[in-house]
Amino acid sequence: MASGKELFRVDNTSLTPLTQGNRSNILGIASYSGTIYIHDSKRIALMENDRIEYRYLSDWGGIEQGATIHDILTRGNQLYVSTDEGLAVLRGMTWYTIQGQDGLPYEETTSLSHGNNRDIWIGSTQGAIRNTQGEYQVFANQRWLPNNSVNDIAVSNDKTYIATDGGLGIVHYEPYTLQKKAAYYERWLDEWGMRRLGFIHHLMYSDGKWLREVSDNDVGYSSHYLAAKCFEYAVTGSKEARAIAVDMMKSVKWSEEITPIDGFPARSIYATQELTIKADHGSGGLPAEWTPTPDGNFEWKGDTSSDEMVAQVYETILFIELVANEDEKVWATEHLNRIVGHVVDNGWVLRDVDGKPTRWARWDPAYLQQAKGYAERGLNALEAFGFVTAAQYLTKNPKFTKGKQELVDFGYPAELVRQKRTFHPGYFTHFDDRLAFYSYYPFLNYETDPHLRALIMRSLERSWEIKRIENVPWFSFIYGALTGNECENERAVKHLREWPLDLHRYTYINSNRDDLNLPDGYHTYANRSKPLSPRATSPNRWDRDFMRLDQHHNGNTVADPGGWIEAYWMGRYYGMIKAPTTTDAELLTVPDRGLKFGAEPYTGPARPKLKHER
Repeated sequence: MASGKELFRVDNTSLTPLTQGNRSNILGIASYSGTIYIHDSKRIALMENDRIEYRYLSDWGGIEQGATIHDILTRGNQLYVSTDEGLAVLRGMTWYTIQGQDGLPYEETTSLSHGNNRDIWIGSTQGAIRNTQGEYQVFANQRWLPNNSVNDIAVSNDKTYIATDGGLGIVHYEPYTLQKKAAYYERWLDEWGMRRLGFIHHLMYSDGKWLREVSDNDVGYSSHYLAAKCFEYAVTGSKEARAIAVDMMKSVKWSEEITPIDGFPARSIYATQELTIKADHGSGGLPAEWTPTPDGNFEWKGDTSSDEMVAQVYETILFIELVANEDEKVWATEHLNRIVGHVVDNGWVLRDVDGKPTRWARWDPAYLQQAKGYAERGLNALEAFGFVTAAQYLTKNPKFTKGKQELVDFGYPAELVRQKRTFHPGYFTHFDDRLAFYSYYPFLNYETDPHLRALIMRSLERSWEIKRIENVPWFSFIYGALTGNECENERAVKHLREWPLDLHRYTYINSNRDDLNLPDGYHTYANRSKPLSPRATSPNRWDRDFMRLDQHHNGNTVADPGGWIEAYWMGRYYGMIKAPTTTDAELLTVPDRGLKFGAEPYTGPARPKLKHER
């Protein structure tokens, strides 16, 4: 025990002085290699012959000159020292320094505490850090702490208590398999009221309540969850997963039937007078285009973009291949025939109610040679080939064989390899990456021409090499499924494990980290540094950037977990993720609690009968 400048040994109820004449206050104690070590904020000393000895502590290295020491801690054969210049580690009589370049997220450290499984918890002025098996995990910002200035940390069997300037943060650990996590997110969808009319929505907090957003791209965004149900049914044979997939596919078909234009799908569907947040913006800064149905029950959002088209083709082929019975294959295939047929019949554009092409759904040569379309020529060529390749294979309609030849005659194959835009380095889109991988999937699954396959494989390899540093599982699994190549599977599965259970989007700040170094084995193609763990960022639909350092949300948005659920079941389907070996129900599923937290249940008009149901 230390008090002021003195060190004592506690014997039952008495104190025995161990030192005399020490000139500095003793601020920390640790037992290392059978010896007592202390610090006084500027130096490390040890006990030797009842004296505190500041000399002869080490033979090699030292603590950063001028650094202020805040804490010391022993772990096995190492003495850890936290300072405002990083960590110092004494092994034997050699000092080593751990700083940002070595992976330490924040160098201004404040405390050290033992965790479980030989972990060490490190307090800092910017958050808490867990060192587990050499990996540094950050717990900071609104998601984890009331304040980032950490004073001390204490650990129990399943909780970590983090004392900050703003109060106490508690991190609770509970055993989960990924399958249980998928079940947890399914329950989240229900408890937070995120399902509606066969679509999945994120929530926004407005006027004191949580509301679903009828967004700019509901049909496209919901494709991840529909795909998840297709993969889940293929893996498990779940009747519930199949029922959800069929219901959602009917809503996809409805998005085309609700418009008066053959083969033209709506972006989103709004029920008149529905309590929701209705998207008030359109493409490229243009106003939203909402058109009422003749019965006045619904409005559909026009100016449909390429986003919806690639998502509709992707989810439709998955439904046909993995879920549909013979009757369902008929109407789902007809849907594919209609939406791709509209594009081919209208000169490679989606033609809106005004008879003009929409802002972004253009694959015609005239547009792709204009200033607005030139930069998109590789991506749009890939999309167009994906459309007609899927439609040609599944519908057998000769229209699409002719259409594919048109694309070849346009010279589009030459644009495929460099579809991913990287120039200039500051321009790096992620929603476009999502559209590309939606399109790679049908193209490579159904294309048989050796020349086109070679081009598209080179294109995918180039895109993957640029994309792989981000470690986004959906992209990793699609690449692995289409090529059979190693897809950094361990990193991808780790990413799924690190998604937080709380799906609120909170403000996060990572630009103040000291470990923003390019990982070994990767090249950066943009002005960015390193991929970040989902626990340090925010959940998304795979269309955002896990290398974006800072984002302001303040918890007023709740993300839908459809993308995560799809990546999990896709991984299971293709063998990237193994089925759990445990039979313990508590590790496989979550109970139905009957709770409601978010948006009120949808009470508007039901989806009308589709043409094949009448």
